[in-house]
Amino acid sequence: MVVLAELAFSTSDLAQVRFVVSPMWEVAPSFRLLRSGTAHPVHRPWADQVRPRMVAAGLDRGWLCELIPPTGGYVPDFLNPAPSGPAPTLAAERDAILASPTDRVRQDLDHLARHQGDLGPRLRALRSDPQTLLAKVAEELEAYWELALAPYWARIRAVLDADIVHRARLAAEHGTGHLLNDLHTSLSWDGNALRMARRKQPLTRPAAGAGLLLIPSAFTGPGLRTRTTPPDPPQLAYPARGTGTLWEPRSVTRADALRAVLGRSRTLLLTELEIPDSTTQLAHRTGLSPAAVSQCLTALRDAGLVSAHRVGRSVLYARTAAAEVLLHAPSA
Repeated sequence: MVVLAELAFSTSDLAQVRFVVSPMWEVAPSFRLLRSGTAHPVHRPWADQVRPRMVAAGLDRGWLCELIPPTGGYVPDFLNPAPSGPAPTLAAERDAILASPTDRVRQDLDHLARHQGDLGPRLRALRSDPQTLLAKVAEELEAYWELALAPYWARIRAVLDADIVHRARLAAEHGTGHLLNDLHTSLSWDGNALRMARRKQPLTRPAAGAGLLLIPSAFTGPGLRTRTTPPDPPQLAYPARGTGTLWEPRSVTRADALRAVLGRSRTLLLTELEIPDSTTQLAHRTGLSPAAVSQCLTALRDAGLVSAHRVGRSVLYARTAAAEVLLHAPSA
């Protein structure tokens, strides 16, 4: 059954509308995409890199496989705790998941069972002993984050931040109502309420909590995802603007200037890290010796231009947001 939901807004609710960038809101849709095995029109370059690592790490048959249905539908709400600030870290959200009340976990798993028809042995055990087994879930979430999202987070975060800047400007110039009306084709603002078309469940303010958290997402799409668990404010994840260009190659505008400061080898490695990679693969691609690559990466990491992410027995290196700014800043 499809319904038209109306989320009413008081003056207080409008005053509590805010944006949040949330790592956990990227976990479920990105994991689902990888499991689908399909060639996604936007995320295929990312999926082609990450899917083999996910399978090699056994994450295609663990806790997340049972908690995140492969073809859409309900994801347990405790996996998306209400963010306390505008940009929580994965560690902060992990701690919030670990602090989930036992009743909340069991209620969410019962809801998942109604959607799926049943729970597997692993989730039945989690329902029986959430306090112990949530640690296993959190451990796997961290492993997935390091493997699939952390090496790419600077790039993803830039898209999410740009979306927020754009929409904040809309709100400043035209008001919050215009902002809400512009978020998605299934949303419309009528002056007192936010209408959500094509929902499977009704949504009312008493059942949703106060205010509204707006969460741009690179992997959510083309639809919306919501979380309503009072007394937390309702959360609305929507497709971020600019996601379509997320994985497109970008020209390096400051390579010559950087070579004069960083040297040829370090600049070459930064340029090659358009795709996060290991020391061995970077040596193969650049012709530098593994020892030279390791030495350069250490220096770049110490300077805050490269981050390291352990994936099984290897380490993936990725450019940081600071490196992205240096490489892609407009020429003077």
